[in-house]
Amino acid sequence: MRDPLYTASGIDIQATEFEYRRSPDQDAATPVRHPVVVVGAGPVGLSLAIDLAQRGQRVLLLDNDHKLSTGSRAICFAKRTLEIWDRLGVGQPMVDKGVSWNVGKVFFKAQQVFQFDLLPEAGHERPAFVNLQQYYAEAYLAARAGELPNIEIRWRHAVAGLEQGGDGARLAVDTPDGRYEIVADYVAACDGSRSPLRGLLGLESKGRVFKDRFLIADVKMKADFPAERWFWFDPPFHPNQSVLLHRQPDGVWRIDFQLGWDADPEVEKRPENIIPRVEALLRAAAASKGDGLPLPAHLFTLEWASVYTFACLRMDSFRHGRVLFAGDSAHGVSPFGARGANSGVQDAENLAWKLDRVLRGTSPEALLDSYAREREYAADENILNSTRATDFITPKSEISRLFRDATLALAREHGFARKLVNSGRLSVPATLDGSTLNTADGDAFGALMRPGAAAADAPLRIAGRDTWLLRELGPEFTLLCWGMAPAWAAELGAKVLVLDAHSDAEGHAARRYDLQPGSAYLIRPDQHVCARWRHPSLPAVKAAMARACALA
Repeated sequence: MRDPLYTASGIDIQATEFEYRRSPDQDAATPVRHPVVVVGAGPVGLSLAIDLAQRGQRVLLLDNDHKLSTGSRAICFAKRTLEIWDRLGVGQPMVDKGVSWNVGKVFFKAQQVFQFDLLPEAGHERPAFVNLQQYYAEAYLAARAGELPNIEIRWRHAVAGLEQGGDGARLAVDTPDGRYEIVADYVAACDGSRSPLRGLLGLESKGRVFKDRFLIADVKMKADFPAERWFWFDPPFHPNQSVLLHRQPDGVWRIDFQLGWDADPEVEKRPENIIPRVEALLRAAAASKGDGLPLPAHLFTLEWASVYTFACLRMDSFRHGRVLFAGDSAHGVSPFGARGANSGVQDAENLAWKLDRVLRGTSPEALLDSYAREREYAADENILNSTRATDFITPKSEISRLFRDATLALAREHGFARKLVNSGRLSVPATLDGSTLNTADGDAFGALMRPGAAAADAPLRIAGRDTWLLRELGPEFTLLCWGMAPAWAAELGAKVLVLDAHSDAEGHAARRYDLQPGSAYLIRPDQHVCARWRHPSLPAVKAAMARACALA
């Protein structure tokens, strides 16, 4: 990647424009065929395209715009997302630029109620979260995509028509030079919450719309507040509402103010109405640190503001023939809990290896049905958590508000009440319980790494070098063994990773996986556990691999 990208300012990054280029496809006598067409060059579409390309697939990525996103938008990228981006070659730049954090604080009125640590234990390469403006994430992903010769990105190419047949999906694409057509074996719709592709197929997302409005303000200032998530319920400086504060790179602070359903979005976005709110918040934040008065208004600048409403919804099915939906095109949640972009990148990770196998002919199309079922299950989990958080944050009845306020008051002194406080429970990877790709346990294990769980990381030392467990997993299946590899391991056709007390000197891997001599885990290409045994046999492991590839 080019070094200047990592020293560019946020203003320069947001001003980046990508050149429209005429494609030879536009002059072809008949529509040109592509194995995979990804629609939408946001974090989800770019992640999917990179993953497929690294697996050797040729990918065409279409985007109707020619710029990166503006404003902070998605800013909280979770540990699991960073681990996925490590595999795609962009994790380290994200962490280097971003603001890492593990601690959150909850306030009720003028007092802190409690604080929590999302990653209290040692032995993880990545933090619980990194705050990073979405335009930086897109810039680093776009740069990585540009390094891979089997990805072609076409900017200002908007899909305007989509028809499916037995031999592929036919797309009509609008450009500044007019319309042309192409054919795809498969189409990945990563085109956002308003998804034109969803509309072209006559599909819709269903769910619940929340009648509330929130103001996002990106404020640039010099302040030494810690890199933590601060959330206020009913603070004196913004009574009867909620406020959220996050630190971002470049001295930019993200503030979310709850406004209520009756607020006028255009009025609330005016600087003369935003600045007093920010001053009041800063006064309270400074007081909580014992710093006295905050910076005066002329020492902070308003970079970006937006008023939003939201809904928790999803499509009935994420697969429709040769078209697969991922990210916001498939599902939407409230911003509380950072579940939107993170779940979308996990969609991409789940889809990439399955689509690769189907395109290679090593798995049947039924494997793509498992993408839909697994990620629909994950979407339901995210929607449930997001809905509960929103109902707690924005009670819609007097009884609900009384319950919430009583819970917050009790949480100052009582641990049981803290478990009930929901200021947006933050994104964690879904454990895919019940997936048809899992092999049920036949042995007793005490660890959380059950079939369907995303593999936990741990520090290792292998062949004299320090490394991490997730970095040692193969791009396909990996058999993780404790003590020694079985004699038949070479016949398996998968990577074999052997750990012992020397390579796992700190004991984190043994503890997290409940490893004992002879134990083994089978881990999928997307780093989810699909089977585990105390003493595996070759037929058992082969059967588990076949099941995980939809071959059994």
